[in-house]
Amino acid sequence: MKNRYLGDGLTVSEQALGCMGMSEFYGAADEAESIATIHAALDAGVTFLDTADMYGPFTNEELVGRAIAARRDEVVLATKFGNERLADGTVVGVNGRPEYVRTCIENSLRRLNVDVIDLYYQHRVDRSVPVEETWGALKELVEQGKVKHLGISEASAATLRRAHAVHPVAALQSEYSLWTRDPEGEIFDTCRELGIGFVAYSPLGRGFLTGDPAARAGDDPKDWRRHNPRWKGEAGEANLSLVQQLQAHATSWGITAAQLCLAWVLAQGDDIIALAGTKRRRWLTENIAASNIVLSTEQIATLSQLFTPDAVVGDRYHAIGMTTING
Repeated sequence: MKNRYLGDGLTVSEQALGCMGMSEFYGAADEAESIATIHAALDAGVTFLDTADMYGPFTNEELVGRAIAARRDEVVLATKFGNERLADGTVVGVNGRPEYVRTCIENSLRRLNVDVIDLYYQHRVDRSVPVEETWGALKELVEQGKVKHLGISEASAATLRRAHAVHPVAALQSEYSLWTRDPEGEIFDTCRELGIGFVAYSPLGRGFLTGDPAARAGDDPKDWRRHNPRWKGEAGEANLSLVQQLQAHATSWGITAAQLCLAWVLAQGDDIIALAGTKRRRWLTENIAASNIVLSTEQIATLSQLFTPDAVVGDRYHAIGMTTING
């Protein structure tokens, strides 16, 4: 596994392991297999692990903490705050108040059982709190040695500039894949101007782009993906037609659709990290192999022309979720 550079001097593996689905949203949990998957990732050189306090809620940080307890020095550990939830799962809303920042970091350090977090993200932008206030509190955490680097998720170019003026932004984490290409243009341009790395979450479209979404999502009624606007009804049928063409290209090129998607994301710039989530070693092994694939200019163009923004049907979140992006 090769490394890439984010901003603020942070070096990470070019693929990251998203741990969210190990605890929530993607069906039943299997802690033993999840921990085995984290260990397999570290063994393979995928040292960049991603979690958040809201996943579980709270339990995913605890799981990751148990998994890395004996291997902390091998890990670039990222977690997030800002999507406030109660212990019963109730969603309170987006919270960027400085006092909330200070509470969240102490709780995350305790759950992860670590002394410092390598990359601490503002998970969503609180539009009711000036980002300068939130980032002022985050800067204090760096000065106190509780956090090494700072990031932000789903932020607009204007917000990136404002946050970066308070403290260097090491990474912007936003959704990016063949079927979610919103960051292209202004966001990428701003990141590159300011020296901010880009972490692309859901590079496999939450599994839909793998060519066999049913195999990834299964038939668990608790799997949130089954209710995603792009997965169901007429939108799902239209998008599946695109995926079938993607699968045909992958087969003809001798790789899997998942590997093709990851290789395409990694080919968009050496400042981009592919953050694919999985809770099974089976999919991890397949994903990791994408780092050895070099696509030609013609192959990249073929995929980009297939997945034009107007070809994809449906929003990537339900209406409430869409209000929290591009903050």
